Amino acid sequence: MAAYQDRIERQAKLLERVPMNGDDRLCPDASQLLEKLGVLYGEDAALSARRRAIQRDLVELVETGQIEPVNPGGKPLRYRRIKGAEVEGDNHRYVLELIRETVRNIVETEFPAGHLDAVWRRFLQADTDVGLGSDKMRVVTDTQRLCPADIRPKVLADVLEALALSRTLKATYRDRDDKTTNPTIHPQAFVQRGPRAYLYALKNDELGPVRMYALHRFVKTSVGDAPGRRAVGFSLEEKISTGQADFAEGETIDLELLARGYVGDLLRDCPLCATQRIEDEPEGSPFIVRVKATVPATGQLLRWLLGCGDNLQIVAPERLRGVVAAQVAKMAALYTSTTAAETA
Repeated sequence: MAAYQDRIERQAKLLERVPMNGDDRLCPDASQLLEKLGVLYGEDAALSARRRAIQRDLVELVETGQIEPVNPGGKPLRYRRIKGAEVEGDNHRYVLELIRETVRNIVETEFPAGHLDAVWRRFLQADTDVGLGSDKMRVVTDTQRLCPADIRPKVLADVLEALALSRTLKATYRDRDDKTTNPTIHPQAFVQRGPRAYLYALKNDELGPVRMYALHRFVKTSVGDAPGRRAVGFSLEEKISTGQADFAEGETIDLELLARGYVGDLLRDCPLCATQRIEDEPEGSPFIVRVKATVPATGQLLRWLLGCGDNLQIVAPERLRGVVAAQVAKMAALYTSTTAAETA
């Protein structure tokens, strides 16, 4: 909100210097106003920058109906305050209208996808500061917030530069088996998934497939001089929407669940997909709802299903029932063996 408050005060003082009556020929132009109010526009700034800044303020005051040029089309324009314009009141009205318009525009632009985090990120940008900072608005995920993987600052800078300029990236990369290689990669897209960030890229002269490189595993990088190759048909949106950003194969499954407790309420409010169907279970059932949805088969889905505990039972597909049953059995064995050993 500080940026808006500064603008309010600056434009109020500017408006005070614009006369309401008198000879039109004596009305000030931008240069004359800048001579009187130069301190408001940064005395150490370049003259051209200060002129642009005061010109922006004058244009906004014209657009909000507080001043008008007395010589439209003339050079330089000279300004007069419009009768009835109140210095402080109208500036506050202008700011309120600007905030209201900014909020509505951001919501209309960013929220159709249903993701509040995109809305919040826009509010944090300097040009859309409307006082909705982290002290008033926050997006908290429903997953355990782990510390982010350690990425070397130069690596991140090199990756983003190569991606922005469509250049190759020369790298020293240590994989999960601690094997080190020195590929030349061709960046396609960057994605952060949870606490780890990944780079989609082609490797060396390979035509495919597009690989995912974890940024925290880059030991050393440098931006190459050669243009990077583009992968035919690659789409970051498709990778995300089909679950491939979570190392899935893009497979979708017809999921059928029985749910109760907080999970039943959650799935009424927040469907698994746009075409989800939910029905009440008959009286006497240990569950309250039956849910059917078509979703990507991802690690994220499996983690969520396991996290629901006994508030959820998988009905179909049978293969997923088997995977979850095996995972639950392994978990139970860990605690059963621990308990038995402690008892002995």
